[in-house]
Amino acid sequence: MVLRMTLHLPTIPDSVASDVASIGRFAASRGWVPATSGNFSRRIDATHIAITRSGIDKGNIRAEDLAVVDLHAPPPPGVSAETPLHVARYAADANTGAIVHVHSVAATVLSRVDASKGAVELHGFEMHKSLHGIVTHESSVRLPIFANDQDTAALAERIEETLGSEPAVPGYLLSGHGLYAWGATMEDARRHLEGLEFLLQCSLEERRIS
Repeated sequence: MVLRMTLHLPTIPDSVASDVASIGRFAASRGWVPATSGNFSRRIDATHIAITRSGIDKGNIRAEDLAVVDLHAPPPPGVSAETPLHVARYAADANTGAIVHVHSVAATVLSRVDASKGAVELHGFEMHKSLHGIVTHESSVRLPIFANDQDTAALAERIEETLGSEPAVPGYLLSGHGLYAWGATMEDARRHLEGLEFLLQCSLEERRIS
């Protein structure tokens, strides 16, 4: 007789589904998740998250468009191929409660232009204070850039080795791909997403007119 272990996954609370649907609508309204791009997740408890399924319209996320992922088990079928990037961040930092990933023009372009530098450098913007731990515009923000890789499990491992448990900035870029941002709550993650996107857009505009 072959014994099979069955995972007992929690149901997705309405508040979690609502948070993910809300950030999806927000990102779509900004044009940051074209086609079916991007992915969003929210922590359910210490060992489980809810994450968007692959190929869905992120501006119209329904409860059935989310899947539960156990942080200590292989991702289930149908979730985004980038699920390991989410899992690794939640596992690295118990205070991470939500993760958002978008494909804006500014994030995608600058992640290519500055790929050889390993980061987008931002200096002196008031919007720096939208990021956790930064209290003055007289500061510098170094947003890391990582080379994209179809082996997302290996990519996640490399990213977390570089970031450590307490990254200086709650976000990073994948070259030619887009922005990841996170926070203790979905509200925090949204603020970091919006702040970083504003900063990236400012940087892109400055380069256009310089």
